Amino acid sequence: MTSEFVIEIMQRTIEVSVLLSAPVLVSSLAIGLVVSLFQAVTQINEATLTFLPKILIAGLALAFFFPWMLSIIIGFTSDILMNFSSYTG
Repeated sequence: MTSEFVIEIMQRTIEVSVLLSAPVLVSSLAIGLVVSLFQAVTQINEATLTFLPKILIAGLALAFFFPWMLSIIIGFTSDILMNFSSYTG
């Protein structure tokens, strides 16, 4: 196993991690921005106001993107397991 091979596996692992986390993080960021804008316009300064919308949006994003996320992680895992002999030998 060469160092280039290890770097390639780690790079793919990071790419898959970013792909899997992006939908939830981007949707939470967007709703946080909207709630912050609402708080700035109405001058409501309540710290707990942002938690419920973020949790709801994160749950909805997980429910909506779950099939896609599952296919990504299954493809990555099956690729790792199918080529396991080349990794160890």
